[in-house]
Formats: sequence, C-alpha cells, structure tokens
Amino acid sequence: MWHRFPVGVRTWFGIELNPISHTERLISAVGGFLGIFFVLLASWAVLGDRSAALLIVDSMGASAVLLFGVPHGTLSQPWALIGGHSVSAVIGVACAMLVPNPFVGAALAVGLSIGGMHYLRCIHPPGGASAITAVIGGPAVHALGFGYLFAPVLLNVAIMLVTGIGVNWFFAWRRYPAGL
Repeated sequence: MWHRFPVGVRTWFGIELNPISHTERLISAVGGFLGIFFVLLASWAVLGDRSAALLIVDSMGASAVLLFGVPHGTLSQPWALIGGHSVSAVIGVACAMLVPNPFVGAALAVGLSIGGMHYLRCIHPPGGASAITAVIGGPAVHALGFGYLFAPVLLNVAIMLVTGIGVNWFFAWRRYPAGL
C-alpha cells in the first residue's frame, strides 16, 4: 500500500518500506505481551493501587515497543532503558516534592529529564513518562518518594530487560542487546 505514495510524501512522513516478516511481527507482539504482563504483576504487587500501577506501566508499554519492535535500535539498548528511566524517575520525584503546582512540576520533570538523558547519553523516550508519572501519579506514587526509583521503576526495568534478552535470545537476527 505505502509504495503507491509518491517518494516525496513517504520521505516527509518517514514511512519506511523495509519489509518485515510475519515471524518478526509475531515475535515482537509476543515479547511485548510477556514484558507488560510481568510488569503489571510486579507493579500491582508493589503498589497495591491498580490505578497507580496502570500509570506506571504506561512508560513500560512504550519501552516494550522499543525493546521488542526495534531491539537493535539505539533507544532500545540497556543503558538507554536503565539510565533513561532512572534519571527521569529521580527528576520526576524531585519535581513532585519541590514544585507545588502539578502542571509546572510535570512539565519541568519532562524537560529536565530530556536534558538529563542527553547529558548521560541514555535517551529513552519512555523515561519522560516515568518522570511525569512521579508528579501526577497520585497519593500511592507520591507516598513512595524516592523509593519510586527502585520499586516500581527499576524493578519494572529489570523485568523488561530480562524479558527482552530472553525473548530475543532464541532468534539469531534479534540478539538483544545489540552487542550480542
């Protein structure tokens, strides 16, 4: 279908025409399912509040797309995953504690997280969601304070990382991390 669009239109929109096999798509989907299923179990166990757990899982859903959809991408690699979520979680909690206005705090958390990830060379877009969740996550998330970094964020990151390695290990063309 996309090949019918003029090249200039495809280029402007960034539509990629590289063929992806049905097997590749299926592996990506199964990996995403497994990663999020395990993360949901862990988040509910840690937080107890299902609505707060669902907010936290949002950022992991975006990480799942990267880890399983583009496992060799720069933004999918372990340092990006671990560093991006970590620095963003710390910045988000600090903004939640120090900035009384949640609109300003949320915006500041995301902006500072982007800057922090740039300087630490760990750009991982879902980290922005970890930052904003620390600010707008509600009482269950706020009660965690900086513990939010360890459980659920780093716990979920570890689950995603192990699942990413495990799912992709069986397929030589999908080794994760890319260095393997």
